[in-house]
Amino acid sequence: MGNILKVIGVIFLCFIVVLVILLAYLVRRPFVDKNYHKKVETGGEIERKYIRSGSYEVSYVEERVLQGFEKYEIYYPTELKSSDKKYPVVVFVNGTGVKASKYSALLEHMASWGFVVIGTEETYDWNGFSAEMCIRHLFRLNEKERINDKDNIFYGKIDANRVGITGHSQGGVGVFHAITTQKHKDVYKAAVAISPTNKELAKNLEWDYDATKIKTPILLLSGAGGGDDWVVTGEQLKSIYHDIPNRKFMMRRSNTDHGSMLYAADGYVTAWFMWHLQGDTESAKVFDGSRAELQVNSCYEDIESDWN
Repeated sequence: MGNILKVIGVIFLCFIVVLVILLAYLVRRPFVDKNYHKKVETGGEIERKYIRSGSYEVSYVEERVLQGFEKYEIYYPTELKSSDKKYPVVVFVNGTGVKASKYSALLEHMASWGFVVIGTEETYDWNGFSAEMCIRHLFRLNEKERINDKDNIFYGKIDANRVGITGHSQGGVGVFHAITTQKHKDVYKAAVAISPTNKELAKNLEWDYDATKIKTPILLLSGAGGGDDWVVTGEQLKSIYHDIPNRKFMMRRSNTDHGSMLYAADGYVTAWFMWHLQGDTESAKVFDGSRAELQVNSCYEDIESDWN
């Protein structure tokens, strides 16, 4: 009997060890695969171009802070260290429980197109607070030649006139708040909200937002088919779209579920920021004009725009 109990005890211990290892793996496993761009179906030449990496080599730095979001995570073109020019900025706002470190491939990809990109480890980002703090932090870096007695590579390198913001799911709500209620709301020149939590659900969660206050040029995205995007259906996304006064685009990606939307439309997310923050004429052809690529891209549906 004693031997049987010992065997059971060993089996139970092994089970616990395996469970701990599995949980540790799941906690650390990236939410977005580093090679996501090879797996995403694209339906246009411009989309294919911008879902690939850009021409800039990328470097990374992080700074821990006494905030609930733990640290700032900054990806930037490596040439910035020796360059005299200023670089446009993209702020990433996290979805529920999905810290920036879980989808670092997206931040690195954006930086490869010539942006300074910043995110945090915030897990509840609906109010746009961590985005606001990211902007304050970058502006501080831009203004101080030395930080904590160390040379600051970002001194004079941040272009405060070319700032964008993007977020997925709860992060989409964070985008709405960052550009309408936070102190630096007027600094943003372009925004992307990916599968933002629908108005009714946001209200029930006490994340209420008012899209009628949005003045920033904004791209709204969500999934369609594949179980639909349960966080924001097509009708719910359209309702948000119609609340926004103008300078807006809306589209749904066919056969794409809610989680996959974080990265599946990244080609056009990148193109949107290239257009608005870098004045790139090729990326503008996705959205602007009667022969815009979106109009013939079979990967997207329910496309609407009000560009005035």
